[in-house]
Amino acid sequence: MAGFVGVVVSDPWLQNQFTQVELRSLKSQFLSMRDHGSGGGLKLRDLAAAMSELKIGGDGLTETQKSSFVQESFPNLDDNVDFELFLRVYLKMQGQIGARRSSSAAFLKVATTTLLHTISESEKAAYVAHINSYLEGDGSLGRYLPIDPMTDDLFEKSKDGVLLCKLINVAVPGTIDERAINTKRVLNPWEKNENHTLCLNSAKAIGCTVVNIGTQDLAEGRPHLVLGLISQIIKIQLLADVNLKKTPQLVELVDDSKDVEELMSLPPEKILLRWMNFQLKKSSFKRQITNFSSDVKDGEAYACLLNVLAPEHSSKPSAMTVKNPLQRAKLVLEHADNMGCKRYLTPKDIVEGSPNLNLAFVAHIFQKRNGLSSQMKQNSFLEAMSNDIQVSREERAFRLWINSLGISTYINNVFEDLRNGWVLLEAIDKVAPGVVCWKVANKPPIKMPFRKVENCNQVVKIGKQLKFSLVNVAGNDIVQGNKKLILAFLWQLMRYNILQLLKNLRFHSHEKEITDVDILNWANDKVKSSGRYSHMESFKDKTLSSGIFFLDLLGSAEPQVVNWSLVTHGENDEEKKMNASYIISVARKLGCSIFLLPEDILEVNQKMMLTLTASIMYWHLKRPTEDRSVELDGQNGSSSETISNSTLDDSASESSTDDNGTR
Repeated sequence: MAGFVGVVVSDPWLQNQFTQVELRSLKSQFLSMRDHGSGGGLKLRDLAAAMSELKIGGDGLTETQKSSFVQESFPNLDDNVDFELFLRVYLKMQGQIGARRSSSAAFLKVATTTLLHTISESEKAAYVAHINSYLEGDGSLGRYLPIDPMTDDLFEKSKDGVLLCKLINVAVPGTIDERAINTKRVLNPWEKNENHTLCLNSAKAIGCTVVNIGTQDLAEGRPHLVLGLISQIIKIQLLADVNLKKTPQLVELVDDSKDVEELMSLPPEKILLRWMNFQLKKSSFKRQITNFSSDVKDGEAYACLLNVLAPEHSSKPSAMTVKNPLQRAKLVLEHADNMGCKRYLTPKDIVEGSPNLNLAFVAHIFQKRNGLSSQMKQNSFLEAMSNDIQVSREERAFRLWINSLGISTYINNVFEDLRNGWVLLEAIDKVAPGVVCWKVANKPPIKMPFRKVENCNQVVKIGKQLKFSLVNVAGNDIVQGNKKLILAFLWQLMRYNILQLLKNLRFHSHEKEITDVDILNWANDKVKSSGRYSHMESFKDKTLSSGIFFLDLLGSAEPQVVNWSLVTHGENDEEKKMNASYIISVARKLGCSIFLLPEDILEVNQKMMLTLTASIMYWHLKRPTEDRSVELDGQNGSSSETISNSTLDDSASESSTDDNGTR
């Protein structure tokens, strides 16, 4: 099979300032500018105007400012602009903007800026220690571990994708069927590419925000991208228990059911802060901790917190009696060591206020000893909470799908985070660009309830324009957090997304729109053409639970991707589950961005069956027009590359009309 092919720049330094996804996008934009120029050429003096016309780079700069910048930076304005000169102008222009602004990315956003490709050595050392600790028992990783934190060992050993896939399974066990990972000692470029594709799609499936990163970036071991991805994976692992579902004792932090709802809507970081302040009150600590940086850098809050949680391990002299912040930080870490907590940071990191490492430290303290009551009477408010497994699965799928779109807001709870309407408008804008009227949209924070209703009314209005089934649905239903209606709307939005993707491939269907029947027929024809005999009567065909049909479909789409020696007959529940797990990982390994669980295949959830099939179909039909050996274009965060695991047709649902948004 073909090796990696990317956009190559002759200057290695310049090449390293961009990811392959960025280079591909910029190359396309450059060619568009050049084609718009007179005689198919482009002069430096015309570059600013061309960039402004096509809205390329320099966000926030006027055309006059861009033109002045080019004139000041490059003396000969009659020079022809080639791609590399364009990259230099673009890079300098972005640097100019960066000098005017100061922004910090959230921990759950991969750092992919082209301005500062620096990494924190402290963070790298902490993550290496984490990997060495949690993966040391994996016998198959003998040649990878231990990783040396003092060198670039981490990035070198991540280049084949095995280590990253294993780390994902530590964070969320069972995400990747390890039988699908290519693990032989020497992997060819295609096998590495499969591992990286599996890694990136699986990372999205556990909640990572994967933006502007492709498989070739991982293959090259780009430090800032690899470390950004690893930091997200580790954070997801450390914060896994910081929610009411996993730790119902957290209800002790609130007084009534209204506060429970508010607690449910908070991201894990905010819950940790609330927990920390709750514990600090017990020692009459006078300050309120609002962040994991400046508020904890003096070490006083840590000293009090650990004395509350584990007074038996307190050090002598007491950390609170020490005046020197660095010495206090050392005593705090000694106390934590005595509790069995992993450090994740050094005394210097505490004093310097490293937010990522302090968050990791507090999260691990919470895991070890949260100091909350185990009395079930404290959890009476939770009894009314819905424990519907199907609702929980759908909420998870929609949440992961929305986060994969690359919108500015990270979603922690669909039912709470969508109630202001803004996130829904962002998601709609990704799926159907240009349909949202941003002039009348209200941006958070929104204090007045009627402003939220205005946003949600626009959401419903757009839904009707897109021909969603929204009879008797009003914006206030979303504001009130009506779970059934929110799920129904998201279902239809995801359905619209995949239908639009397949519609864009209509040249494969002679200009006709692709329907669910076409998808069914395509899958059966594809399997039949490969010489196999499995068949799918419908997307609720109970024989699908064995997994054999989907394995046949994957094998026909890419003959080498299925290892048939690992496939079972699917004759009992255990064999079916093994096949289901393998199917999901193989599909992700090919390039399908999907969010279903093995249980969805075992239970033949027809919505998931339909979208799994559509994902494979989209990947297969898209291949002839794309570079088959480069990266998964879906990693750029665009909705146009992300396949939902929602239904493609309202008729695919066995639910009542209520589930389609009708009341």
